[in-house]
Amino acid sequence: MSDRSKVYGLIGQSLVHSFSMDFFNQKFIAEEIDAMYINFELDDIDSLMSIFSEYPTLEGLNVTTPFKEKVIPLLDELDESAQSVGAVNVIKIIRGENGGVMRLIGYNTDMMGFKNSLEPLLSPDMTKALVLGTGGACKAVKRALELLDIEVSFVSRKKSASTITYEELTKQMILDHKVIINTTPLGTYPRIDSCPDIPYRFITPSHLCYDLVYNPSETTFMKNAESQGAQVKNGLEMLLLQAFESYRIWTE
Repeated sequence: MSDRSKVYGLIGQSLVHSFSMDFFNQKFIAEEIDAMYINFELDDIDSLMSIFSEYPTLEGLNVTTPFKEKVIPLLDELDESAQSVGAVNVIKIIRGENGGVMRLIGYNTDMMGFKNSLEPLLSPDMTKALVLGTGGACKAVKRALELLDIEVSFVSRKKSASTITYEELTKQMILDHKVIINTTPLGTYPRIDSCPDIPYRFITPSHLCYDLVYNPSETTFMKNAESQGAQVKNGLEMLLLQAFESYRIWTE
């Protein structure tokens, strides 16, 4: 690693679960790329600006919970992908000749990563989805489901005009929504025993239950759904697909 090595990284609050750093650093070694990927754990989004001066060769960042929406006011421009989703998970850093930051451009690769991972699993009767959680990740999921012509209902701990609560979920709601997607961090390492509080007993073999969590590889949400015969999938493929696209954006 030289002073001129390119730096990329991930910003979030708790990154102990993330595979991104290992994935990218293994990629750089295998492809003999003079670059390094670093995890930046931030207490708040305002701490972001200090990273740019501390790492003058930093050229790109991934963004995870809870900063996918909070980072937007700090950016100079949003790509169409980020505009359509309303959340950012990739930042491209444009520097001037003196190395100073000229522009910060936000993108969203989560949406296409999720869409391309989910689509091959869908059957014609999967026309409605329950999305568990209303954080930044759910926005990419919502947009992907819209593109797939799947009707979306949101489930949250708090009642609102656009959500139902976990307590309000009925057997008929579960049966009507053949796709159930966990966008919450529940079940993420190290708290692997937690899961969204839904009536799993009503899930059937006709259901597809997708968990954006990928560490552990089989979450409690997935185990509960699989015990009912449902098709299940974790978020690792989505992570890899969005990571490939992130790197393309940083280096194009």
